[in-house]
Amino acid sequence: MNSSEDPATRPLSGKGGLPMLEVVNGQAKALISLYGGQVLSWVPRGEEEVLFLSERSHFTAGQPIRGGVPICWPWFGPHPADPAKPMHGFARLMTWRLTSSATLPSGASRIELMLTESPETLALWPQPFRLLLHIDVGSHLRIALTMVNSGPEPLATTSALHSYFRLGKAGQVHITGLDDTFYIDTLQQDLYTLQRGKLQVDQEINRIYLDTASLCMIHDPLLERQIVVKKEGSRSTVVWNPWSERSRGMADLGPDEYQYMVCIEAGNVRQDGRTLAPGASHTLVTEFAVIH
Repeated sequence: MNSSEDPATRPLSGKGGLPMLEVVNGQAKALISLYGGQVLSWVPRGEEEVLFLSERSHFTAGQPIRGGVPICWPWFGPHPADPAKPMHGFARLMTWRLTSSATLPSGASRIELMLTESPETLALWPQPFRLLLHIDVGSHLRIALTMVNSGPEPLATTSALHSYFRLGKAGQVHITGLDDTFYIDTLQQDLYTLQRGKLQVDQEINRIYLDTASLCMIHDPLLERQIVVKKEGSRSTVVWNPWSERSRGMADLGPDEYQYMVCIEAGNVRQDGRTLAPGASHTLVTEFAVIH
């Protein structure tokens, strides 16, 4: 079923003229940018916005959109050999193709997007691939990225679903689900540290939690809600907030916006990177729900 046949999904021209999809059903509404294959908004019925999107986000081809759920692929962070190549890979800088949209038996809407190699991607990373993105918009938001090696050589990748969550006020929020988990603190020369208890969001954070498949929960007293963040196909979780000093140098983030966001990312990062044999695939999933 294509989008014109699915009453819950409507194509539109978004900010900057970027192609987008609006999804509205009985359970939730969402906004998805085909540029980047990126969910920008998700509002379950009766709830407030769950995802953070910066008021200063670029909506320009060649620039990433700051917020929602960007797709970091085929590398996470800087390119391992060439820092001039795009940060977090190229998937979030390409326009994806809508391949189907349908209503699931549950009443949720499923959107399928696809990205394959092109002259543009081959100039950055000379390997054929196929990415399939399934986005289920309902009382839960589920995003599943399937990476397929369609070439004749092994395909080594790191990746993340770089989810930004909207907060009432960062300093009053804490995260559970990572207690007794070792993490790499990238702000401390990659120091290995053990998480003790809940994680407070009250300073700059850039951590890669290792060997964990656990769900996380954001406890937000101001918005009187908890956001449950589950994942599949991942043994690494990234938590990030740039805080005040670093955000001042970010043109696409307002000076105070760090107070209203935190990123919890389902990843295949560092030693959790995946190498796919020819014809093999791997699926990375993140799923969100709001509880009270």
